[in-house]
This record gives sequence, structure tokens and C-alpha cells, in this order.
Amino acid sequence: MSQQSNLGLFIGLVTIDFIYLAKSVPRSNQKIVATDYTVAAGGPATNAAVTFSYWNQAKLLGVVGSHPLRNLIVADLETYQVTVQDLEPTQVEPPPVSSIIVTEATGERAIVSINAVKTQVTGDRLPEDILQGVNIVLIDGHQMAVGHAIARQARKNNIPVVIDGGSWKPGFEKVLPFVDYAVCSTNFYPPGCNNTAEVFAYLTDIGIPYIAITQGENPIQYQANGKHNRITVPKVKAVDTLGAGDIFHGTFCHYILQASFPEALAAAACVAANSCQFFGTRRWMQQLSHNHGKQYPNR
Repeated sequence: MSQQSNLGLFIGLVTIDFIYLAKSVPRSNQKIVATDYTVAAGGPATNAAVTFSYWNQAKLLGVVGSHPLRNLIVADLETYQVTVQDLEPTQVEPPPVSSIIVTEATGERAIVSINAVKTQVTGDRLPEDILQGVNIVLIDGHQMAVGHAIARQARKNNIPVVIDGGSWKPGFEKVLPFVDYAVCSTNFYPPGCNNTAEVFAYLTDIGIPYIAITQGENPIQYQANGKHNRITVPKVKAVDTLGAGDIFHGTFCHYILQASFPEALAAAACVAANSCQFFGTRRWMQQLSHNHGKQYPNR
């Protein structure tokens, strides 16, 4: 349930995820029976918005459309009090669908999906009041033109901008000059970059003051105002790693509004690691509420 203390705006991919838990990924021409399954709205910005809404208010900006599958997306997001602002409400094509198989023994996932390439929206149709009351913005790069337009507005209004740098996407070079927090994965390689040191140098040259690179279960490397350090990630028995990075970003957006950069990264690492102990992208919240209440404990 939301405390309604801050409002986050999350811009990017909206999918419908069909998630299966199975003993293994099927081989060629093999049929397997899942041991569990769940259906949820998905996408980096979407999962981050749901996570942020656990503590706050969240608005999601993306393409949903009018196809009947939209009802599954909207119903799931309504459950978590995420407001959806549809960039293409009259689109009749189905939203992107992801089929995901999670391997029981390891928590690793195999994904077949379609991203937002076919549903790109220009940045000139945004409501003038899109940033009214917004305390933080997250951009996942799947709606780059919209993300660029909002990042520019946010900078003018002194609203912090976070990017989910899961991987490099064309157009990020236009967004990055307006970014305060670049929270990237180890798969994020801007043009000309081949290792972590070069990624840090690239983002530093652009002028981003706070940079972090996550490496799964390995330590997070980060840079704050030119100084490097690292944060250890809690060790857990992973049941499902799906969405852990998205949950990390949503949690980071919550904590960075009240804590230092390293403190927010550490809290996000704790919540994301905890989420890996539960199947699907939602069940971890029920357990967190039961055990700890709203404030996640210090590590």
C-alpha cells in the first residue's frame, strides 16, 4: 500500500509477461509442464514503477493501446496503484508479449520477447503538465524520443533523472546530458567502450555526477563526484532472477530521495537480492510487508 509521499514518473517499455517456473528450459521439439506460472505487466520501467509504488506514488508513461490484452496490463498495475498514461491509446496492435521460463534449480531465466521498436512515439505530444508534482524521473530507453523530451524538461525543473542502462540503445547519447544518476548493468556499452573503466570515463565526460554499474551477484561499482568505490551485494539462494534489475532501479528511485548515493545503492541491492528468493516479479512485496513493514532494514 502506498504512503503517497513522493511521485515518480517512469518512462519506457510496457509488456505483458507470461512467466513459467520449470525444471529446465525445453530442448528442440520438447514439450514440458511448468510447476508454477504467473502473468504480470512487465518491462524495465514498468517493474520499476510497481516497485516504487510500494512506498510511494508512481506514474507509468508508455504504449499500451486498445487491444484486449491491455486489460491484463491495466488490472495488474491498478493492483499496485500505478497510474498509466498511455502514449498510444488508440493503437489496435497487441502490446509486446514476453514468454519467460525460469529454471527451478538456479533461478536463471530464458526470455522470448518483442521490445518497443514497433511502438516508438515522438516526443512532441506530451501533456504540458506531465511533470507536475513529480519528484523523480526514470527512463529505460525504450521510448527514447519521449525520454529525451522529458529529461530536458526535468533538468529545467530541477527534477532528478535516473536512467536504467540495461543495454546501450541508439538515442541514449541525447538523453545522457540531462541525467543525474546513471545506474547501468555490466551489459551497458556506449559506442567505443569495451570495459567498465571506459564506460565510467564516457559517462563522466558527459558530466553525469553519479554513476553505478551493477554486476549481478558481484559487487556494484560506483562513482560519486569522481570518487570510485564498490558495494557488496547480499548473497541469497536465488529462486528467480527475473526483474531483479528493474526492482533495483525502482528501489533506488525511492531511497535516493532520502539518502546518499551509496546508501541508496546498498538499499536497492538488499531489496533486489531479496526479490530473487521469490518466483515472479511481485511476490517479494508480500513477504517484505509481512516481515519488515515499509522501511527496509539496514544491511
